[in-house]
This record gives sequence, C-alpha cells and structure tokens, in this order.
Amino acid sequence: MSTQDATARPLAGKVALVAGATRGAGRAMAVELGRSGATVYATGRTTRTRVSEVGRPTETIEETAELVTAAGGTGIAVATDHLDPAQVKAVVERVDREAGRLDVLVNDVWGGDHLLEFDKRIWEVKIEDGLRMLRLGIDAHLITSHCALPLLIRAPGGLVVEVTDGTAEFNKTYRGNLPFDLAKTAPHRMAFGLAEELKEYGGTALSITPGFLRSEEMLDHFGVTEATWRDAVEREPHFAIAESPALIGRAVAALAADAGRARWNGASVSSGQMARAYGFTDTDGSQPDAMAYFRDVVFGGKDATAADYR
Repeated sequence: MSTQDATARPLAGKVALVAGATRGAGRAMAVELGRSGATVYATGRTTRTRVSEVGRPTETIEETAELVTAAGGTGIAVATDHLDPAQVKAVVERVDREAGRLDVLVNDVWGGDHLLEFDKRIWEVKIEDGLRMLRLGIDAHLITSHCALPLLIRAPGGLVVEVTDGTAEFNKTYRGNLPFDLAKTAPHRMAFGLAEELKEYGGTALSITPGFLRSEEMLDHFGVTEATWRDAVEREPHFAIAESPALIGRAVAALAADAGRARWNGASVSSGQMARAYGFTDTDGSQPDAMAYFRDVVFGGKDATAADYR
C-alpha cells in the first residue's frame, strides 16, 4: 500500500462488525468505516424480505452493505437478532471463517424508540415495553460483546465502541422514562468495564453518543428531508443544532484509524467532541456540538444560539 493509499484508506485490511447497522447512526458508522477501507459486517433485523418490530421497511441491512461498498469498503449484510446468542455466535464464526480477524466492534443495537413514553412514572409505563427496552439496550450489547470479543482480542489493538444516547455527563439529567434512562446509561458502564477487561490485550473501549441526530426517523417525524431539514427549526428551535448521521460515522472511523486511541479508553465522548479532537466536519462543513449546546444553553441558561456551537 502506498503512502497515499494509507492516508486515504487507513483501515484497509481491517475488519469491523457494526451491530445494529440498519439505519441512522449504525448505518453511518458502517459506511464511514468502509470509506476508510474496512471490511464491514453490517447486522440488523430488517432485510428486504423481513421487517423488524421497528416497522420501517425503507431501510435494510442489504442497502447498508451496498452503501459501504459504494463508499470504497467491502460491505457484508448478515441478518441477526442480537438478543439470540446463537445468531450472534454464528455471525462471529462467519467473520472468523471469512476474514480471520475482528478489529472493530460497534455495539449500536437499539430499536426501542417506538416503545418510549416520556414523562410517565414507572408505575404508569407499560412494563412489557420498559423491559423490552432494557433487553434491546443492555442484553443485546452484553450478548454481542460476549460472543465477539474472543475474536477481537486475538490480536492487540482492538476497538470496542458502545453507542448510546447522551454522554455520561448529559445523562446525569433524568431522561424522562426510567427504563430508557437505564438503557442509555448502562453503555457508559459497559464501556468502562470493557476498558478494564481489554487493557491486558491492548484493546480500547469507549462509549459514544451522537448529538441531535437527523436520522431517517427524525426527519420523517418533522416532515423534512436531509436537504430541507432546516425547515423544522421553526417547529423545534433546538433542531438548529442537529447533525447528520455522518458525524458520528466519521468519529468512529477516526477513532479506528488512530494508533493513539488508547487515550480514550473507558471514556464517554460525543460526536461533536470527536469532530474537534480529530478535525473532521459534518456534511455541511460545520462541527455541531449538541452536547455542549444543551449543557450550556438549554440547561445552563447561557445567552447563545445553536450557531455558536456549530
């Protein structure tokens, strides 16, 4: 590989498993890892022949894999329910059989937004929905790490990324629904524990959150597209700080390509924080830092606008 190729494709020869890559942040992380040259196994439950409980047939893992390949990597779609240890084990065995290594594990499994009811006490929520959120946000991540880490630690330098909603600092504020709060706080502790367990193998684990994410579902919620998203700001002023999924995708790709990423071991970071640390931008050339905006302006009362945090 030439120096130019190594710069443009720093993850060439590397293998990533993005668990929960059907849409949103998961899809973007898979694509950006592929853009950096990685082979990416994209897993999820929605395929072109089967729709998950999320109920969005418009995004599939096959499409994600095609986007990875179009970006310059190698995308491989594998239908997987990460709550089934046998299915996850089969995915890891396939990665081992076909690639013989695993360099990056992204734990992005979720799919619980449709179960979420804000501002209801625990005795008012549908307990079956609350428990399902815990299964999706905690159990699926633990099962995936249990099955995948023996392959990842085979060589030093592996990276584990726990994806959640809100930094550890941000999540000190109650998230308005107890099961959701637990599901989105647990990945910080998972990353902290994995950081300890991976140290002797030269691995790095951290948790990361996007900011106000312009996911496909969020754009649909506001009745806008990625091209017209600013039209939603009048309805929701804080949407002015919104970021495309590419920002967190570029954050994970930058971390995976950073030989010094061990300095982040056990940390809780955001996509906006990583944009400043590594010097990349969102698709519009800005560096939105939603976590800082909410901390300072929304909760802190600072006299500033979203434009001051882009």
